[in-house]
Amino acid sequence: MTESVIVVENLTRKFGDFVAVDHINFEVQAGEVVGYLGPNGSGKTTTIRMLLGLLKPSDGKATVLGYDVFKQSEAIRARVGYMSQKFAIYDDLTTLENLTFYGGVYGINDKARIQRTLELVGLKGHEKTLTRDMSTGWRQRLSLGIALVHEPKLLFLDEPTSGVDPTARRAFWDLIYELAEGGVTILVTTHYMDEAEYCERVGVMRDGKLLAMDTPTNLKKSIITGDVWEVYAHPLEKGLEILASMDGVERVGLAGDHLRVISSKVRKDAMQSLLSRDGVSVERIERGEPTLEDVFLALAR
Repeated sequence: MTESVIVVENLTRKFGDFVAVDHINFEVQAGEVVGYLGPNGSGKTTTIRMLLGLLKPSDGKATVLGYDVFKQSEAIRARVGYMSQKFAIYDDLTTLENLTFYGGVYGINDKARIQRTLELVGLKGHEKTLTRDMSTGWRQRLSLGIALVHEPKLLFLDEPTSGVDPTARRAFWDLIYELAEGGVTILVTTHYMDEAEYCERVGVMRDGKLLAMDTPTNLKKSIITGDVWEVYAHPLEKGLEILASMDGVERVGLAGDHLRVISSKVRKDAMQSLLSRDGVSVERIERGEPTLEDVFLALAR
């Protein structure tokens, strides 16, 4: 039977009258990569801070690696890795000096382990680079290395690719899965819908509530019950207005150079006919696939 490394029961955190996290429940199994998806301010970071014992829950309980998050927080922090949104890296130190310093905080003085960590996060050859001269993507790699230097089996990553370009984001996720293959359990928060697709399971947060948690495939199947249509038509604004008022359309929105329609009732020929009748030129209408963004919008509606 797979071991539960995180168990959350009715976990709640209030700041005065504001409920930042509202009676959430979930478990994370050993070896999983679980995404925690939601917009800024939805409660993702507050959840992680409670799981690390940095914030006392207002209600509910949770265990991490079998330790109570409130009563045994020191034991938790010694055994997990945490990469925050704005990790404190010293700009006047080199990558090696930063990693050596933080390794010392964990009692790690083994130079070979420091070098292994640099190599793991792709910083070998950059030991003497001052961090002030590094791009955001490389700084994020160093932050990850600092979170990994004591070789934790559980890693909390709080929006690790925020502000990073798409190429660096993809490389960072390759690193995450390399760690997972080595047996590290990972809980990663993000507000990038496409990143959540990389996760084995995804929890969807909004306004402090955990709306759903399942695999991306299962979420799409269970939440998006209608057909998805990609409608290429001009002018887009007029087409959007027409389709939004069409009976049976559950949601329509702009998707780059076309419109994206979700409906379990409306068919292709009906949309074609209505748009053409009202003076909208239709180039083509084709089937689409549901995305996690569709899931999020449907749940948050």
